[in-house]
Amino acid sequence: MTASTTIVSPLDPALDQLAARLAELAPAIDQDDHWPAEQLRACGRSGVFEWFMPRSWGGQEWSDADIVRVYLRLSAACLTTTFIITQRTGACQRIAGSTNDALKERLLPDLVSGRSFATVGISHLTTSRRHLAKPVLRATPDGDGFILDGFSPWVTGAPHASIVVTGATLEDGQQILVALPTDLPGVTTPTPPKLVGLTASATGPVEIDKVRLGPEWLLAGPAHDVMRSGVGAGTGGLQTSTLAIGLAGAAIDFLEHESLARPVLASPAAELRHEHTELADSLLQLAGGVQVCTNDTLRAAANSIALRASQAALSAAKGTGYVVGHPAGRWCREALFFLVWSCPEGVMSANLCELAGIE
Repeated sequence: MTASTTIVSPLDPALDQLAARLAELAPAIDQDDHWPAEQLRACGRSGVFEWFMPRSWGGQEWSDADIVRVYLRLSAACLTTTFIITQRTGACQRIAGSTNDALKERLLPDLVSGRSFATVGISHLTTSRRHLAKPVLRATPDGDGFILDGFSPWVTGAPHASIVVTGATLEDGQQILVALPTDLPGVTTPTPPKLVGLTASATGPVEIDKVRLGPEWLLAGPAHDVMRSGVGAGTGGLQTSTLAIGLAGAAIDFLEHESLARPVLASPAAELRHEHTELADSLLQLAGGVQVCTNDTLRAAANSIALRASQAALSAAKGTGYVVGHPAGRWCREALFFLVWSCPEGVMSANLCELAGIE
């Protein structure tokens, strides 16, 4: 792919080239856990970061259905890179959807072009650590700004980000959403933990030690349940299901290829492919505004097929698949990620019941 290639639709042949390149590089980043800088540069050259953004900010403003189609392709090629893109996109969309015009002017041009990297750290406001009596990231009013103290537990790519879109809770329970510059005194990004899968995404905590932010960094709030305001960075929605279905597609592709020489695999491969096609169709209908099922129902089914298809691929690969470096083993580890990433209570319950054999 040349440096000047820009993908302008899901049918663009250049998308095949980008997906092939990501798939080629995926085994290496899984084994050495290095941040996928080359992959993200390739995405930037291809115009990937423009797809999600309004035309008023230099974006291509693709439809939700088209975004689903390309996420399916890219997640099948390299889940780590695609996951990072979702977190980057969430940050950019939250910034673009705010009413802080000066901040948009300051940040969005470099973000849309790929010259800078932003990410989100909002799990503590949605699904992670909400059971704790004391919020893990607190905000105290200070003149026209706020002092933030605590940490954001799960931030993808934090050591590589110039901005983290994160939220903090005030004493009265209201919340604020801010664009936090990572170069401020008191902001630190410890070495991320080694994960079962996707360690190269550099997902870990951002520590915030009594950092004052002025109003120029405020995106939303104070408000109760601030994540319901604005757009972007939604959790547990279609993008999570899309990536799980994309991963399952890669495993089913492998199973179908193996079945050409081993007919015993044909029936399982066909059954999984049928289920995958139905889920992808439901996903695209939801993205197009047709409510064929709830997001949580789709998410539970997407988690399920990601787990079963990846394990089927490992079974077909036999011992070779259990050797580090084979994609089947990587897919199995990556499929586990969907059991913990922004997993709402209802989805977790549905997956637990399936694993326990409960109807």
